Amino acid sequence: MAEIVRMPKMSDTMTEGVIAKWHKKVGDQVKSGELMAEIETDKATMDYESFNEGTILYIGASEGQAVKVNDVLAIIGKKGEDYKALLESARQSADTGGSKPESPKTEAVVQPAIDTSSIKAEIVLMPKMSDTMSEGVIAAWHKNVGDPVKSGELLAEIETDKATMEYESYNTGTLLYIGADAGKSVPVNGVLAIIGEKGADWQTLLKAHEAKNSGGAPAKPAASTTTSGAVAASPVAQTQPAAAVQSNGRIKASPLAKRLAKEKGYDIGKITGSGDQGRITKRDVENYKPATEGTGKAGASVVLPTVVGQESFEEVPVSQMRKTIARRLSESKFTAPHFYLTMEINMDKAVEARKSINEVSPVKISFNDMVLKAVAAALRQHPDVNVSWLGDKIRKNHHIHIGVAVAVKDGLVVPVVRFADNKSLSHIAAEVKDLAQKAHDKKLQPSEWEGSTFTISNLGMFGIEEFTAIINPPDACILAVGGIKETAVVKNGQLVPGNVMKVTLSCDHRAVDGAVGAAFLKTLKGLLEDPVRILI
Repeated sequence: MAEIVRMPKMSDTMTEGVIAKWHKKVGDQVKSGELMAEIETDKATMDYESFNEGTILYIGASEGQAVKVNDVLAIIGKKGEDYKALLESARQSADTGGSKPESPKTEAVVQPAIDTSSIKAEIVLMPKMSDTMSEGVIAAWHKNVGDPVKSGELLAEIETDKATMEYESYNTGTLLYIGADAGKSVPVNGVLAIIGEKGADWQTLLKAHEAKNSGGAPAKPAASTTTSGAVAASPVAQTQPAAAVQSNGRIKASPLAKRLAKEKGYDIGKITGSGDQGRITKRDVENYKPATEGTGKAGASVVLPTVVGQESFEEVPVSQMRKTIARRLSESKFTAPHFYLTMEINMDKAVEARKSINEVSPVKISFNDMVLKAVAAALRQHPDVNVSWLGDKIRKNHHIHIGVAVAVKDGLVVPVVRFADNKSLSHIAAEVKDLAQKAHDKKLQPSEWEGSTFTISNLGMFGIEEFTAIINPPDACILAVGGIKETAVVKNGQLVPGNVMKVTLSCDHRAVDGAVGAAFLKTLKGLLEDPVRILI
């Protein structure tokens, strides 16, 4: 009988796996224990060995595609066996989640269409003035209901999420309706105003628009009022534009018009405004033709060079590791109340000790190895830092397993040095190098990245002097280690050169208090400033 093979949960944080490679195809025989596929989890790429025997009848995803944990990975059974009913049953179970099917919905009553073809007016919608704008607040109206409005005239000032911007009308007619008073917001594509022929039935037009947006039948389009005849009949349109310069010498122009004139090198005082009371609009600047200068001295026009460029970008699918990093660290940062303790450590003796140790050590000892050993020794003296937050209880760990953050191509992994307090410096150095190489090669096994009780993140090798790290749950603390910097220090009342390293302890305040974390750092400082003590 055919059986469904489901995507296994290969790590404690795994939610889906990507098929890195199939070692079997449909129609192939597979035995229990035989390599069936390679699956990329959020931690590493791992081999999946079959627990079933038979013929592969169906494969749930191609190479490079993701399959959620417990979804169908494959179906194995007898050759020629019909598996479609089994697959369909699995899909239905996944779609419904075991819930009862929804009862059929009754059809909505279709409202009769509202005829707006004879209404000589148009609805003005709130424009999207920035890429992140979802609504605009009316900062000020420059027209009242009943006022005539011309195309290009300043209608309102609208406050977006970026700035307060002027909105110039694209319609000509009478302002019949205002969608919101000053100080109130209007969503993007919401009704800002209605402009049209004086006395037009704007109430019916508005009702038709609301019915359309609420799912009713679409209204017939209204006739445009911005015809040449309508403009010619308007006595306002026939008058000549007023001067743009006020009695106090201030030029009336929109900010957009001023900026555009500056970019083009125009003297805005020479441009005739067509807006309200001679206000200069964007359109006036665009239509302005500078006159040829006659005799006499004239300032040279500033011509800005045209910068030619091309915008481009590339969108890369998020890896399983990056998805998990985003999810777990977001949960940690926004659920665990972090606080930070920073301490400066004199590393003069540590520098000397490392030099002496490396003369006899079978493997090269790094400063990170020394920090790890010192942290393990300090945790033994301060067990209240070596804890895990489990929601309704705190786990006090009697063992010391230290996670070491390792940067890899797709993000970050944290292999674990187990029982670090019982290991020598050379043992720690060899183990960290081996784990780091496995992390880069994506060959870490779950037993090598699970179970940390404390984490160290070291960016000192990149020249970082000081930083804060996000706690790796369920640990209660993480130590951020900066680089060793040669600087002036005070020793015996004298200013002398010294080697200083800064460390910052991030603590989950639910499990660790400030005094507890400070005492731990004081012990760590003492161990690193006199590194012979970590060998005891």
